[in-house]
Amino acid sequence: MKIDLHGQLIVFEGLDFTGKTTQVRLLADRLHKASFRVTATREPGGTTLGEGVREVILSNENTKLLPLSELLLFITCRAQLSSEVIEPALASGHTVVSSRFRLSSLAYQGYGRGIDLDLIRRLNEIATVGRQPNVTFLIDLPAEVALARKRGEGDRIEQEDLAFYRRVRDGYLELARADSHVQIIDGTLSIEKIAEQVAQHLAA
Repeated sequence: MKIDLHGQLIVFEGLDFTGKTTQVRLLADRLHKASFRVTATREPGGTTLGEGVREVILSNENTKLLPLSELLLFITCRAQLSSEVIEPALASGHTVVSSRFRLSSLAYQGYGRGIDLDLIRRLNEIATVGRQPNVTFLIDLPAEVALARKRGEGDRIEQEDLAFYRRVRDGYLELARADSHVQIIDGTLSIEKIAEQVAQHLAA
């Protein structure tokens, strides 16, 4: 039986270098071909303001950016994206497919940076006006494998060490175990097999 995906928010999460952007594009294309109206977006970014803040967050020049400042910049992007893009699209019946959403801050700034998880949850709730994804696909990879995919210097966050990425991955897995809406997918599978597992879960 097919799932009605109209007005649904579908999110891809995971470490850097796990192929989230590719899977967003593939799912959006598949849904377009199935005659769904689709809005694809990303965090940080997705709005004019958000793309500007994205440059600040990821710039290698901002080495003195505090963990709390980083979190608040992500929350600013999320609030703007929710208000300008996600909520209007869902209200008009679009299927919204996003690379990253609420779990990213809990995993990266919570488990990775050590910021209080309850604080992040409260800020997430405010920024998204309580919106939770209908389905989250966590593309899971060991930190070592993810980092081995890095090409070049990477952005400010991508330059973090293995220990940081291990904490983030552990956080993602712990968060996923506590949330029945999160589906864990083996990130070592091929791009095509990951896309097929996503489609099968959504019956798309």
